[in-house]
Amino acid sequence: MVFVLDKHKKPLMPCTEKRARLLLESGRAVIHKINPFVIRLKDVTVDNCIIQPCRIKIDPGSKVTGIAILQGEKVLLLVKLYHKQGIKKSLDDRRNHRRFRRNKLRYREPRFDNRKREKGWLPLSLEARVQQVINTVKKLAKYIPIDNISIEHVKFDTQLMQNPEISGVEYQQGELQGYEVREYLLVKWGRKCAYCGKENVPLEVEHIVPKSRGGTDRVSNLTIACHECNQKKGNMTAEEFGYPDIQKQAKQPLKDAAMINATRWKTYNLLKEMYPVECGTGALTKKNRIDRNLPKEHYCDACCVGQSTPKEFVFKADYILEFHAKGRGTRQRTLLNKYGFPRAYLSRQKEYFGFQNGDYVKAEVPKGKYKGQYTGYVAVRKSGYFDIRDANGKNIAQGISYQYCHIIQRYDGYKYGRRKRHILLHPSDAMDGVSCA
Repeated sequence: MVFVLDKHKKPLMPCTEKRARLLLESGRAVIHKINPFVIRLKDVTVDNCIIQPCRIKIDPGSKVTGIAILQGEKVLLLVKLYHKQGIKKSLDDRRNHRRFRRNKLRYREPRFDNRKREKGWLPLSLEARVQQVINTVKKLAKYIPIDNISIEHVKFDTQLMQNPEISGVEYQQGELQGYEVREYLLVKWGRKCAYCGKENVPLEVEHIVPKSRGGTDRVSNLTIACHECNQKKGNMTAEEFGYPDIQKQAKQPLKDAAMINATRWKTYNLLKEMYPVECGTGALTKKNRIDRNLPKEHYCDACCVGQSTPKEFVFKADYILEFHAKGRGTRQRTLLNKYGFPRAYLSRQKEYFGFQNGDYVKAEVPKGKYKGQYTGYVAVRKSGYFDIRDANGKNIAQGISYQYCHIIQRYDGYKYGRRKRHILLHPSDAMDGVSCA
């Protein structure tokens, strides 16, 4: 389906790809936006059209959020929103660089003045996920009429996930009841090195999966090791170090569940300010999906959120839109080599000759080594000679003058893509000849 706007840029009901192609060829419409693809009619206003408001349904996730837009039983749009990863690591790196700078002086006044956190404050890595969902809803609402939202409002019981038999007072009696962490680990591992088995030597608390590799301080991820083994293991996991049995004892981290628990209310409250919101449970979503023979996909879960789910779906969307949150840049202006020494410095200026990094451009090069037409994402230089890269970041043309480049779409912090549906969504799709996902 293709998004359609009237001549005043108000959203109309989407149309099929064929209808959009005919409107463009006849001159009644122009291309308004490439990603996602939107056309704008020249001779139609929203007052002359019949609008059937749609419902946007959301299945929040820590890494991928599924979004579906439904009009009754018709599924008009399927979206997978990929959240930006590595935010916490970037913040940690920035903090370490700042502390390194500040520690060079004998005394420097404190940077912070004990600022009070606002009510509802979230860590920036979680706040980013909330804002990415909100921004995507606002973006879609510009191109299609929305009047309701359904969202899966789920709370994960992290203790029940670790122990299915837990009940009653056991919720207050954690893994460390009656112990301190070090004493608990000494008893658990028999007061000897978990790797070489040495006894009667100084033992150190050690992470099975290193924190630099995504490990946490959960007790299940800690073990006891002698200093020699701890140094040898370094940045390796226990399995890479040659001890897969110890690796198996490290339980699955609960980061993803904790993220959903922490962000669910803020996402709900912000959406409620925009449209009426219906909440659904995870159990209801699963039941709806199984009853309708849909595969376990984020966008299928989104279709099945809440009591408003129709008994059957008619899938009008042949493609799944993919929104990849990339951010708008970096604060780091010094590029380092593998040893941590500066090798280059980035310019403070963001835009050159009307272009900035990430703009989607078309270049028509009349002569030289790269003679021809190129379409891709631009990497700007102060000299005015740019590189053009594909969606994977690989250079397809280098040193192209800005005079040969024409902007197709400005960079907005997201990379867009789409893919054909391949998995069978419903038995009737096969009979109707619809390409399925």
